[in-house]
Amino acid sequence: MSVLCKIREIQKATLKIEAQLEMKFGICLNEGMLLCTLCKEGCLTSGTLSEKLSLTLSNTSKVLRSAESKGLIERVLGKEDKRQMYFKITPAGRELLEEIHTFRPEVPPVLECICGNGDMV
Repeated sequence: MSVLCKIREIQKATLKIEAQLEMKFGICLNEGMLLCTLCKEGCLTSGTLSEKLSLTLSNTSKVLRSAESKGLIERVLGKEDKRQMYFKITPAGRELLEEIHTFRPEVPPVLECICGNGDMV
């Protein structure tokens, strides 16, 4: 199988897992990655989140707005520079993340070598 075909197969498998995540928890993969990042790193600016999530600034803004509207994250003004905006995970976001950690999606065969026996890494 060509490299491009394999990449496409991996992409389709990832979309399948994302659909399971959305159906069960009401968030997309990018929102999940946002929660993971904020849980691990603490308060971060949208620019830093954009880099860590490998998203454009525009896409990061959309993900932030969506997660904020769901009560999963909140905005915090910078302590030293009140013009700087930071984002942090809320207790509801932490609770959802804990639920997601117990989630065992149906893993398509193409991803089994990455995830093992259905266990997400």
